[in-house]
Amino acid sequence: MLQQSKLDSLFHALSDGTRRAMVERLITGPASVSELAEPFDVSLSAIVQHLQLLEECGLVKTAKEGRVRTVNLQPGALAAAEKWFQQHRERWERRLDRLGDLLDEEDEKETKPRRKS
Repeated sequence: MLQQSKLDSLFHALSDGTRRAMVERLITGPASVSELAEPFDVSLSAIVQHLQLLEECGLVKTAKEGRVRTVNLQPGALAAAEKWFQQHRERWERRLDRLGDLLDEEDEKETKPRRKS
């Protein structure tokens, strides 16, 4: 259950476009909170709330040096989501492979010449 709630919080964090944009920006490297806030037309307080949610689910870490709070993306944070997607992808690939085999069998039955009695 703990793993599921972690996955839920991760997907919840990524469900917001502003937070996804922040994560995209952090892919290029660390940024200060004000640098992350720059492209958005929202208050700094709102940006901090977004960052708190991202930090709670483990996607980012923040560190304060003097008056500047720097935000870093945590590279392994998406591992749980990647694992979840991989498991579902594999399951559906197996199902679709079985369906393809079944359809191939049906095609073979329809295209076999019938013997006359």
